[in-house]
Amino acid sequence: MYALKAVESCIQLLDWANPATGHSEPLTGERLTRAKSAYSTRRVDLMSAVNLLQGDVVQPHAGDLVLARVEKIGQHSRIELPSGRRAQLYPGDEIIVCYGNRYAPDQFEAVVPDHLGECSLVAAGGIAAQLLSRHSGMKRPTTIRPLGLLADIQGHRLNLMDWALPRIPSSLHRPYTLAVVGTAMNAGKTTTAANLIRGLVQTGQRVGAAKVTGTGAGGDRWTLLDAGAERVLDFTDAGYASTYQVTLPQVETILHQLTAHLAIEPLDTLVLEVADGLFQTETAQLLASPAFARRVDGIVFAAGDALGALAGVEWLRRFPLPVLAVSGLLTASPLACREAVTATGLPVLTQDQLVRGQWRPERDAAEDGWPVCRFPRRDAIVASAYR
Repeated sequence: MYALKAVESCIQLLDWANPATGHSEPLTGERLTRAKSAYSTRRVDLMSAVNLLQGDVVQPHAGDLVLARVEKIGQHSRIELPSGRRAQLYPGDEIIVCYGNRYAPDQFEAVVPDHLGECSLVAAGGIAAQLLSRHSGMKRPTTIRPLGLLADIQGHRLNLMDWALPRIPSSLHRPYTLAVVGTAMNAGKTTTAANLIRGLVQTGQRVGAAKVTGTGAGGDRWTLLDAGAERVLDFTDAGYASTYQVTLPQVETILHQLTAHLAIEPLDTLVLEVADGLFQTETAQLLASPAFARRVDGIVFAAGDALGALAGVEWLRRFPLPVLAVSGLLTASPLACREAVTATGLPVLTQDQLVRGQWRPERDAAEDGWPVCRFPRRDAIVASAYR
């Protein structure tokens, strides 16, 4: 009898130590269909989910899919569907989202919780997390109550990584690659990338694009597609709900996989967007890595003012990286453009110049392997900022 109790105690201890244990509840196709599934889940075959993993010992992992009930509407009153439509949320709605970390100085800082208790919807693209801090201009996030992790018929939890693009080797010949990076969130990176793409397309080029880091949401992807990119990938295609707190080797793998898949296409140019700013840990590590330098032929740096442009350009040059031009939010001001030209010694490209295809780096090989870039006359760039 004592031996039997000892065995039962050991089983209980193992159950508590294993986050995959707990009990399950059948999940019907009808219930799945009624739930509003988020953009972040778009690659997953939701019909493979037939169970909900539940229980206090079930610990979520980044990328796990969860069925949750909306408890209280906060900052995000809509959820972005895989189609891009933003569906209105109501208390009592059931939604399918992913667990993930969030890094957004202008919005929320949040992490994957260690339990299936009440948490927050911290991104409209469908990210569930535990709130750590928020910008004073943000409402409290929408409150959701997880009902269980989605699991297949064998009881294995569904995770974005299971539907990631297949890993393929790098192509021997990749398209010419430009990266758009910036000082911080909302520095104008996506607008710059989109207008750069539009301008290149206007000159007859075939362009592909990738968002290498960030938080799962479709807005930037749709923007780059609308600009004329023939194919756009992001880190969710590589199996990540977000890239906050992802290791450098993992971020490098994301970069490798997205560019490798785009290189298969008959493209002339790739435009990469790296989210957030130079002080964001994962961004800083990626930009400083040899893997990034090997895959990028030129950088357009987005900033909100001349001082930010100067600091960012000098930061990038330390590695060294080929910073070709400055753009971003500062180009809304002709005076800020003049300041940035003087401070950095680089062309400052307005959004109008980019979208009209008035700037394009030459691609002749130069010493040290850097491209030779012939820019419009600097005085013409400054003058154009007044038009």
